[in-house]
Amino acid sequence: MAEDLKISDRIVIPAAELRERFSRSSGPGGQGVNTADSRVELSYDVERSHALPDPLRARALERLAGRLTDGVLTIAASEHRAQLANREAARARLAALLRDAIAPPPPPRRPTKISKGAHQRRLDSKKHRGALKQLRRGSHD
Repeated sequence: MAEDLKISDRIVIPAAELRERFSRSSGPGGQGVNTADSRVELSYDVERSHALPDPLRARALERLAGRLTDGVLTIAASEHRAQLANREAARARLAALLRDAIAPPPPPRRPTKISKGAHQRRLDSKKHRGALKQLRRGSHD
């Protein structure tokens, strides 16, 4: 299953830049749990990759800084009993993570001012609430 990983229409990570490791998974598996290496660790070297253009690589390195170990992003998948299903899950998770990391930043927020009518409605509501509470107090003779 050594095929390229499609991140977006323009960005494809070649299979040569992905590394897979397999190990025994904990959890469900019945008799095959001790014999099948169904857990998958998918690693991608973001720092040294040639698939990402320089500005996107810098953005990904900045956004994924907490998840990288020496510039390498590692995804582990062990939720399925079958190795093939775990490989597909790891690849899908890696693609989604990279897609989010290289996405352009949102446009800056344009500060707005509250309207005079909304401000007055808020003050009227507060006065009304205060008046209700004042009526509940009663006299303390």
